[in-house]
Amino acid sequence: MSVAAVALSGCFSTNTSQAPIATTYPYSKQQRMQAAHHWDVLANHQAESIVSQADTRFRDLYILPAADDMSSLQGGEFDRGFRDLLTSQLVSRGVRVVQAPHENSASVQVNVELVEHRANRFVRPPNGVLTALASGIAVATYPINHWKEPALALLPLAAAADVSSGSWTSESNEEIIVTTQIVDDNQILYSSSNIYYTNQEDRRHYAPNQVVKPPAIPTISISDAW
Repeated sequence: MSVAAVALSGCFSTNTSQAPIATTYPYSKQQRMQAAHHWDVLANHQAESIVSQADTRFRDLYILPAADDMSSLQGGEFDRGFRDLLTSQLVSRGVRVVQAPHENSASVQVNVELVEHRANRFVRPPNGVLTALASGIAVATYPINHWKEPALALLPLAAAADVSSGSWTSESNEEIIVTTQIVDDNQILYSSSNIYYTNQEDRRHYAPNQVVKPPAIPTISISDAW
């Protein structure tokens, strides 16, 4: 039996695959954009990064306006609101933001790319979740038999939920890539990209040209009916 076990283990170690084996990335976190306050958080982060760069800290910055053309890939409430929020965050830090470009100013560009995943994606729970839930269930069975009030058995589960539920949210098949760049005479002085989950129902905030339109309702005139 031992010889067979060794031989079998050798088969697993030496056997090869004709195609690469799919693996996953290490566990990571990604935030979700679902409030205008989150836009301001990103604007605050970008302003801090801009003032920390020697090439952009003391430059006059002209923030390019949002595109008004609905056929453009840009547009929506986020495209307009984020630029206003970024302007406020920069001005509050003493950055010179100008209303019109001039010879010595640099341009701030904001690009939003919507990414839609059409395949079903499996997301495993965070590390320790199953252990925490199992521990909570095991602890909950103890007071049912030994505490006078059975309702107290819910306390361990409630405590576990309070600790973990505030940081949980469902995954989404839609993401956005927000890139902020500062350009001077075709030279990129600053570039920063951030990725967020978004709600499909909020797609018009980020890509109004990609909002699915409802099917047209056919109309029949009275003359056609007769």
